[in-house]
Amino acid sequence: MKMRSVAPMRIAKIGYIVMSALFCAAGVLLIAAPGLSLSVIGVCIGVAMILFGIVKLVGYFSKDLFRLAFQFDLEFGILMMVLGGTVLFNPENLMAFICVALGISILLDGLFKIRIAMDSKRFGIKSWWLILALAIVTGGTGVILIFDSVVGAKALSVLLGLTLLSEGILNLYTVISTVLIVKNQLPDVIEVEASEPNGKER
Repeated sequence: MKMRSVAPMRIAKIGYIVMSALFCAAGVLLIAAPGLSLSVIGVCIGVAMILFGIVKLVGYFSKDLFRLAFQFDLEFGILMMVLGGTVLFNPENLMAFICVALGISILLDGLFKIRIAMDSKRFGIKSWWLILALAIVTGGTGVILIFDSVVGAKALSVLLGLTLLSEGILNLYTVISTVLIVKNQLPDVIEVEASEPNGKER
């Protein structure tokens, strides 16, 4: 029986780890250097959202063993790509929109991760509570970012950095703890050739 290729799962997991690390790095940079150009921030965030949206779509269609980390990534991946494209083409004039769009995305991701934490508990993953705690913190930063987009530019940059950092940590821990790559994973549908009583295939 032909086993399922693990290449899409591996690509999705590595992509998640790389993008999560980039989100963490961007968050630290924004916190450490809040005076960066809004245009540069907008372009970087737009590109990152589009790339992460693509990674999420790859993850959804990879069909990993537990189906936990990627189970909501079809809709969320498309949403991130649309919002990222909007941010990318309006990097200077829509800083408030950038914050609202990113805040909504991160709030939704936090809510989805709460569901993933509950599912992880049923699967017997011991660290489900840490995913839950990180999801609540991340969702909270998303809410703050949505409603505090009227603060000063530097304070907004720091808040944006904290939000990106928490989102990166949440996704990094979730994918590491819940995505299990099994080399000999069977396909979802097993094809069986039926035979006639006399031994002839039909």
